[in-house]
Amino acid sequence: MFEAGFLGTRAPLFMDIVTVIVALLPFLILGAISLARRRLYGLHASVQATLFVVSVIVVAYFEYGVRSVGGFDAFMQESSTPQGYAFWVLIFHIAIAVLTLGVWINTLIRAKRDRRLNVLPGMYSKSHKKAGIRTFTGILLTSVTGIWVYYLLFVN
Repeated sequence: MFEAGFLGTRAPLFMDIVTVIVALLPFLILGAISLARRRLYGLHASVQATLFVVSVIVVAYFEYGVRSVGGFDAFMQESSTPQGYAFWVLIFHIAIAVLTLGVWINTLIRAKRDRRLNVLPGMYSKSHKKAGIRTFTGILLTSVTGIWVYYLLFVN
């Protein structure tokens, strides 16, 4: 977990694994969205729920790894990025990620409830689509800012 990663940077293996998953997540979400567009609603719901659970596990794995090696300060030691700049980028990333987590949870809970009430697909499809767009936007921004933090800490 803490040995050298596979992306050719200073990052440890766990960070490379998490970064690749974070980079792929928007594309996986788009795949799940395409299932809904093809009217495969049950499969869409299952894939979305699975991606959410896997994402939470990945974040827990990431948090364990970061805490085990000393956190942000430990990673900053070998970076040429000014610490203040990297810190604010990290804060921006965390804010987007936490907000996105809330939006994603809300979207999943409402979708499950609306599906149980037989109003999705149907009466609430438009509002669910808007919630899905908000969720996807947050996931995309979380991915981009996560890659930005990785770059600042391990490439720059």
